[in-house]
Amino acid sequence: MCARVGSFPIRTDARPYLIRYFFSDYKDDGTNVLLDANENAYGPSLDLAPAGSHMTNGTVTSSNLNVNFLRLNRYPDPTKDLTPDNLFVGVGSDEAIDVLLRCFCTPGRDKILTCPPTYGMYAVSAQANDVEIVKVPLDTEQAFQLQPEAIKSTLSSDPAIKLVYVCSPGNPTANLMSKSDIQQILEHPTWNGIVVLDEAYIDFSPDGSSLAEWVTEWPNLVVMQTLSKAFGMAGIRLGAAFASQQISRLLNNLKAPYNISSPTSALATAALRPENLAIMRSNRAKILEQRGRLLEELPKIPRIGRFLGGTASNYLLVEILDRPRNQGGHASNESAMALYERLAQTRGVVVRFRGKEVGCEGCLRITVGTSEEVDRLLAETRSILQDLGYDSETDTSATTTSREEEVKETEASGVVA
Repeated sequence: MCARVGSFPIRTDARPYLIRYFFSDYKDDGTNVLLDANENAYGPSLDLAPAGSHMTNGTVTSSNLNVNFLRLNRYPDPTKDLTPDNLFVGVGSDEAIDVLLRCFCTPGRDKILTCPPTYGMYAVSAQANDVEIVKVPLDTEQAFQLQPEAIKSTLSSDPAIKLVYVCSPGNPTANLMSKSDIQQILEHPTWNGIVVLDEAYIDFSPDGSSLAEWVTEWPNLVVMQTLSKAFGMAGIRLGAAFASQQISRLLNNLKAPYNISSPTSALATAALRPENLAIMRSNRAKILEQRGRLLEELPKIPRIGRFLGGTASNYLLVEILDRPRNQGGHASNESAMALYERLAQTRGVVVRFRGKEVGCEGCLRITVGTSEEVDRLLAETRSILQDLGYDSETDTSATTTSREEEVKETEASGVVA
């Protein structure tokens, strides 16, 4: 058979909305410092070489690895009131996002409500399912909190909205949403829909921040969590949704059969053993220590502006200024983009550009890494910002037009993570 000549015209044949989304902008050759995807830099919260096992090049072999799907139903049981009947387990939280859409939204008719800036997969999944997105932005004047009155008014005026997605801690804003604001939405007197609370990063927040136990009181609440973040186990792709028994049953009926593999089940079960929970808490403490370092050290660098949002997660949202603060510097997408590109392209440090998000002008989202990674980030950031000129001089190319810069910023901000 002759090889087909030419390239497949994917940009004209694929569904247009998909072309706008990116899931990785810089490839890793194994040497980069990856502070872009909010992963746990300290790795999985597992004792990787327990007694009776052998580890070679990071791979563990053991004759004592027992797989037990029934025990997986215990993940992660944060309170005595929740039972396995309140649980949906899927391939990461993203499966729960998608299954909820397929369960409660009719394509081409129903809608969801999101509160930007927020996690991009809500929009990706909605558009994949032909579900319209209604947006009520977070309040940028109130540290990116919800606007419950505006949300309730929107819900009252549009009965086609079936789901409200709320991210807490927010992504990219790292702030916890007010419990009272969430309760106001749950108590809407006429709206008959589901509030979906995404708690992917809740383990980095103060104790008592999770609302998972609320699902036993509010039948219109779903709370999503994951092993990908604080547990450092993004590679096994396991997420959970806590819900009323009725909703949980519906979600489990929609999932693909046997989609949680035996190794995933075994590793998830192991992660919840007391000795491995202790490792998770130890790694979390290290991350919180490094978060404190970034909060203290980054502002010492000229042209680093304010931290926006909050500090309840393993990442921070920070402004990059067009000139030093003492010279009247303002948050600048041009400067943020220049720093973002030079960090990745010339220094091997990858962060996230978020300057096109609502209220995030000139912002980078920086994942908290190890002590060594934070050292490198701080040094390279200081070096690059010292080298960059001010205002238009921060262009990465003297020939870059404003239109080209706009395209670059939009594409960089379109990376979903």
